[in-house]
Amino acid sequence: MGKPIKEIASIVAERAFPLSARGVVNRIPRNAEWVLIGEASHGTREFYELRAEITKVLIQERGFNAIAAEADFPDAFRANLWARGLSQDKSAEEALSDFKRVPTWMWCNTTVKKFLEWLRDFNLQVKGANTQNLEKSVGFYGLDVYSLSASTQAVIDYLKRTNNPEAAKIAKERYSCFDRYGADAAMYGLLLRHGAGPSCEDAAVQELLDMLKMVRERTKQAPGKPEQREWDFAAQANAMVVKDAESYYRNMYFKDDITWNIRDRHMVETAWALKEHLKSYGNPTPKIVIWAHNSHLGDARATDMGITRGEVNVGQLLRERCGDSHPDCVANLGFTTHTGTVAAADDWDDPVQNMRVNPSLPGSYENIMHSTQRPAFGLQLTEPAGPLNSATDPEALRVLRSELAGPRLERAIGVIYRPATERFSHYFKTYLPDQFDILMHIDKTSALEPLFPGDHFKSAAEAADLPETFPFAV
Repeated sequence: MGKPIKEIASIVAERAFPLSARGVVNRIPRNAEWVLIGEASHGTREFYELRAEITKVLIQERGFNAIAAEADFPDAFRANLWARGLSQDKSAEEALSDFKRVPTWMWCNTTVKKFLEWLRDFNLQVKGANTQNLEKSVGFYGLDVYSLSASTQAVIDYLKRTNNPEAAKIAKERYSCFDRYGADAAMYGLLLRHGAGPSCEDAAVQELLDMLKMVRERTKQAPGKPEQREWDFAAQANAMVVKDAESYYRNMYFKDDITWNIRDRHMVETAWALKEHLKSYGNPTPKIVIWAHNSHLGDARATDMGITRGEVNVGQLLRERCGDSHPDCVANLGFTTHTGTVAAADDWDDPVQNMRVNPSLPGSYENIMHSTQRPAFGLQLTEPAGPLNSATDPEALRVLRSELAGPRLERAIGVIYRPATERFSHYFKTYLPDQFDILMHIDKTSALEPLFPGDHFKSAAEAADLPETFPFAV
């Protein structure tokens, strides 16, 4: 790879900036309409906390209108209603209680709870006495595709709520196609693959088309109050989930790249629909923060997933949608860490644990950042076309990009963490300068604190006492 790691780390250290929410925001172009803030794991407290602080500054000083998260739409919508002052929930904890599907800790944790409380306070202040004044309030929405069962029920409930019993009956009949496969949506794909039942694709597509037409006609005749517009959007979004979830589960036993692309394309379509929805509140150019894993937000074209596996992601697709005419439309931010602890599970549906993170592998991007011997810092990796608060040195940036050009290994920890097979389970090759616009490195990190941790989750103090070889003591 050329120069020794210590030499590259020295160049990185010279060009690093002190890590703070304001320091990061000052390096985001003022005309950015999408700010994508990733995470190198689904269970690291510092990633979530700094992401929340960056988002607060974007809301207060840049007028951002919504947060869209890698979360199931029905679960996040309940939190959205509470944050906007439109629900009967008594607390943020209650508003987050629909997050029951693994991984619950990803959104149902103390950091998200505190942010949601802040968001509600902010919204109540800007709304004042008028509870229907949503023009300046900020929403919290989900983008993911997994909630097949919850979203089918949400569509039916919406039709009942809007006094449309005939449409509710039709929707229930269409969605009953899924009933024969049981509550486990994955069973639908498995049985379909073996020819053990009919496809529900046509039913899901037709219900979405009818829902879009119905809402379009309703809003044309009478736009309705802002609260009703929220429910109208949710109904369309849930019908989109059912349509794309059917496709996801129908294809899940074939190739991973198919389902990955279905999922990320769905997230982008939902985000774009959200943007259109926010325009109904009088925002001609809505601005949205997206919270998701690095692998969804860092441009796939600069990673193994795009180069060798043909996978796309949210970061790539949004950049492509904005086009060359608006290069600063998307600001793409990612995180890295060297070691610490993380909230994760041994396997899917297993309980959350406070797990020790192995030190980063030699030669990896994380190891370069660790070799700077700085506990935390940021790196600006691209030259924005639009105005910034912080000046950039084009030559210094060119040198930095050249030294970090790659390809090098980068770590990704998701719901599951397998330290014993980490090289093959959690590392992939990337070209970092083209993956993110800004990188945030925190050398030693700690696990998120779940709201409902369960018996397997050790406290920070207990986790600190674990031997270095845990859970593989020899």
